[in-house]
Amino acid sequence: MTDMYIVFLGAVVFFAVVLIAKGIKIVDQAQVIIVERFGKFHGVLYPGINWIIPIMDQPHVMEWRSSREYLDGNGRPYSRPYMEARTVIDMRETVYDFPRQSVITKDNATIEISAVLYFQITDPVKAAYEVESLPTAIEKLTQTTLRNIFGELDLDQTYTAREKINSKLLITLDNAANKWGVKVNRVELQDIIPPTAIREAMEKQMKAERDRRATVTEAEGLKTSQILKAEAIREAEIKKAEGAKQAAILEAEGIAQAKITVANAEAESLKILAAGVGDKANPANYQVSLKYIEALTTMTEGKDNKIIYMPYEASNVLGAVAAIKDLTGGAPQK
Repeated sequence: MTDMYIVFLGAVVFFAVVLIAKGIKIVDQAQVIIVERFGKFHGVLYPGINWIIPIMDQPHVMEWRSSREYLDGNGRPYSRPYMEARTVIDMRETVYDFPRQSVITKDNATIEISAVLYFQITDPVKAAYEVESLPTAIEKLTQTTLRNIFGELDLDQTYTAREKINSKLLITLDNAANKWGVKVNRVELQDIIPPTAIREAMEKQMKAERDRRATVTEAEGLKTSQILKAEAIREAEIKKAEGAKQAAILEAEGIAQAKITVANAEAESLKILAAGVGDKANPANYQVSLKYIEALTTMTEGKDNKIIYMPYEASNVLGAVAAIKDLTGGAPQK
């Protein structure tokens, strides 16, 4: 009897130790566990040491999306998502990298897109009970929202309105996921891949646009060069004309100055001549007579025989000779 009592007592102690061990739950930082008692929500276990009643209390099991790393045929790593059951809810920000999907734009072009989503669970109770599978719900919501947004855009707009798409997608997902106790922090489009035919057409279009810009740039450069060359020629002509004008002005001023100097010299000589001849004759007539004689000398120069016809006014020459005779007081010197 005593042996059976000892065995029974040992079994009770062992069972109690097992129950106590099962009732201790240690929760890591930034994680929580939802506890159900007889299938009904009972409470939330926060980071630290927590106590539950074994058999009566059970952790709530949730589906969670994870990924494994694999190597392809070329040795490059890639990840493949899979679903797993968890009793621990991670309260940190989570990144979902959604697989590539096909969408149709407003102008009926089929393109492939992929997105990445950053979200965080703010209410673990809602995340556990408001939706059957939180990762699947978020993924399907993101895919349908992307199809709706791209269905309102033309193909060309999808490449230029990336920031607009991200903002609209963020607002839509955040409003829809709020009832699930989830806060969507950021949504980013990773790739927008058009079909091969459209991609080739776009490459040709971009090449044609680059060629057009190069042609326009070359034409503008040639135009600018011609304008600058014409302006340079015009400036050179202006400078040349200004130089010719300045030279003509200086030449005219030089001639005028020379004439003034000659006239001053002749006037001075007349004054000296007048002072020498006194009141015998007019010195001006003397100067005129000398001019007549110099002109006649020039006409008779040369070796060839010449016949000179003297005009009626040639008597002035004889008068000039007589004037010189009167001024000098005798016959003119040779």
